[in-house]
This record gives sequence, C-alpha cells and structure tokens, in this order.
Amino acid sequence: MLDLAFVRANLPLVEEKLRLRGADTDLLAGFTAIDAERRTAITEVETLKAQRNALSAEFGKLKREGKDVAAISAQTGELKAKTEQLEATASAVDTKLRELMQGIPNLPHDSVPAGKSEHDNVCEKIWGEPTKFDFEAKDHIELGEALGMVDFERGAKISGSRFVVHFGAGARLERALANFMLDLHTREHGYAEVLPPFMVNSKSLFGTGQLPKFAEDLFHCDDKLYEPGVSQDSDHWLIPTAEVPVTNLFRDETIDVSNGAISFVAYTPCFRSEAGSYGRDVRGMIRQHQFQKVELVKFCKPEDSYDEHEKLTRHAETVLEKLGLPYRRMLLCTGDMGFSSAKTYDLEVWVPGQQTYREISSCSNFESFQARRANIRYKAAGEKKSEFVHTLNGSGLAVGRTYLAILENYQQADGSVRVPEVLVPYMGGETVITKQVLGRAI
Repeated sequence: MLDLAFVRANLPLVEEKLRLRGADTDLLAGFTAIDAERRTAITEVETLKAQRNALSAEFGKLKREGKDVAAISAQTGELKAKTEQLEATASAVDTKLRELMQGIPNLPHDSVPAGKSEHDNVCEKIWGEPTKFDFEAKDHIELGEALGMVDFERGAKISGSRFVVHFGAGARLERALANFMLDLHTREHGYAEVLPPFMVNSKSLFGTGQLPKFAEDLFHCDDKLYEPGVSQDSDHWLIPTAEVPVTNLFRDETIDVSNGAISFVAYTPCFRSEAGSYGRDVRGMIRQHQFQKVELVKFCKPEDSYDEHEKLTRHAETVLEKLGLPYRRMLLCTGDMGFSSAKTYDLEVWVPGQQTYREISSCSNFESFQARRANIRYKAAGEKKSEFVHTLNGSGLAVGRTYLAILENYQQADGSVRVPEVLVPYMGGETVITKQVLGRAI
C-alpha cells in the first residue's frame, strides 16, 4: 500500500506512474475530495471534543459552587450528539479512503522500462545456448509418461484436471531438486531455512497484496467440521506461494535489520486456481493447481533493497547455471509487473518442447508496499521513530518447471533422460533415468 501523505503531496506523479503501468487512473478519481472531506471531519471532531472538555470543566466548577448546571448540561449533550454524528461520518469517509488506497498498485521504480505488455519487456542477459538435438525431441509430457515418471490421467482421476502424480524417478527428481536448491541457498547464499504453514488467514494475504484484489486466483477452505448438525467456520486459504506466510512472519512487528538483510528460504507446495489460463499452458506441468516451489524472501533497510534485489536474482540464476539449463533474464516493463512490485526480473528457462523460453522465477522488490500493509517496521540506529522495511522475494526455483526443463533439455535419442551432474548425489547416484515399471523400486 502506498503512503497516504506521499500520494497527497505527489498526486500528478502517482497518476503518471499508474498510467505507465496501464492501471486504471480512475482509482484516484475523487481522491482529493475524499481526503479533504476526511480531514475536515477529523478536524471538526477534534474541535467539538475540545469544546466538550471545556464545558465539562466548567460544569464541574459550577457544580462545586452549587450553581445551576442545567443549561451547560444541555449544551454538553448537544455537543456529544454532534460529535458522535461527525465521528460516524469521519469513520465512513476514512473507510472509503482506505479502500481506495488498498486498490492502488505499487509505483514502478524509475529504472523500470515503460511498456504495455510482455512484448515490451527488456532482455538483460542470456546464459547458454538453446539446446539442440540430432533427433526429434519430445516434450516433457511424452517423455515423462513414456518413462513412467508422471501420470496426468490418475492425477485427474483423484483430484481433477491440472494435477499430476509422480512415480519412482519422477518423485525422486522432485525431491532431489528441492533438496539441491535448499542446500545451495542455505550453504552458499546464506539463507535461513523455514518451514511455514501451508494455510494462511486473510490478514496474511492482505499483507502481501493478494487480497482483496486477487481472491479469484486463490483457494479458500470451507473449514467445516464433519459432524452432523455442527459446523465451524474459520479463516483459512491455501497458500499461492511461500512468499505469503514467510513475509507475514513479521507482521505487526519491529525487526532488527541493522546488521544486514534477514533472508529466508522455504520449500512449500503452492495452490493456485489459475483463473483465466487456457490453451497450451493447461497441458502438462507448466500451469497446475498444485506445484512445489523453493522461495527466497528478504527483509532489509530501504537503502539496501536494490542491491539485495540484484543478489536475490543472482542466487536464483545460480540454480539454473549449476543445473546447466539455458535461460535469460528479463526486466519487466511497467505494464507487465505484479500488483505489489516496484521492480521485477523474470528468469525464463529454455523449453525445447515449445521452442521458447518460459518463466521459471520472478524476483521482485516491493519496497515498503507490503511492509506498510503488513505493518513490518525497523528502527534505524539513533532514531526514535520506526520506519517500514523493504521486502523482496523470488522463486529459487519453481520445482515443477525446473523438473520439466531437465526432462526436455537432458533427453536422449532412446527416450531416456540424463541426470544433471549436480543432482546425481541427490538421485542416489543415478545418472540416467530409464523406463520404470509402475510400483517397482528404482
């Protein structure tokens, strides 16, 4: 959420930044009028309260002197009624202004290129050459099914469309990738591992910016206990990413970032309704309702956040490089950024089955946008007043998409798949994945 005082003092700039994002500038329509009405109401309430206090003091004095207090008592009652009415008005206007502010996306950093869509994103780096084969390459669906690693039909049978079951080497590869990523980020990059809950409350989703605007992209839990005649409603949502519970670890807290950024890495399942997705993305493992991801989250001082953003992005890139997967780094334009982001890099891995690069990590600096919504603060050395921290996060990496990228980039002419060298220890020494029999140990 943006700072109210900043918006008030820089309305033309905010409107221009929103225009660059392609956001609805009507969000700010009437802002000045609502803000002025709110401030007027608050001022009037404070004035009336001061008058009531003065009358109360006079009332006490007159009573002690044994004088008639009927007139002053009536006057005090009128002021009380007026104050309550104005307080209700001020509260209603305050709610209206707060809802308006909650709907305004973050403002893009000055280094973000202007643009309307993904076609205006800027390629900042390409690592490796797109994989080429001297045979007809297969996509991950055909490869995985032929090797007995994945089963989309059984996934659909037990859970519905866009779910998958992993067997044998497939399940082991998923686990191997997660363990490799966690070890890399904790041992070499200095992140502390955390295992958060996989369900969160509405306050948590509000803090990171998913609610209220993106409720349709989430899965909400009914939370009804199975007992005849008795039900218990609660407030639980399945997490769309570990960003939500990990960022909210410090909600309503003042933390210490004086010695550098606080950095967490978390491996969790992620659940998304994927409302609006269609076409080729609904096949295979590109866009599923449930997938696993290793997430990187940072909390830091404002002056450090853009250096930390570069570090975090580099940490995600290192995973791809150690796995030998060709990728590119894209700087998202103003029109393709997420709601809460001030600046985002997307890492896109080469996918031979589609002959294109596909997003595998999104690394964002949210500046104080999430911290203001979640009330996460720090106190600078020598300062009495606390300030909002800056928060950052990025996938390090999305495990399912890394999995499919390995299948497609490391496939061989006979249909087998080589195991990247760094994963061999995590795969129990297995160097090549070959066809397996369902239910038989590999």
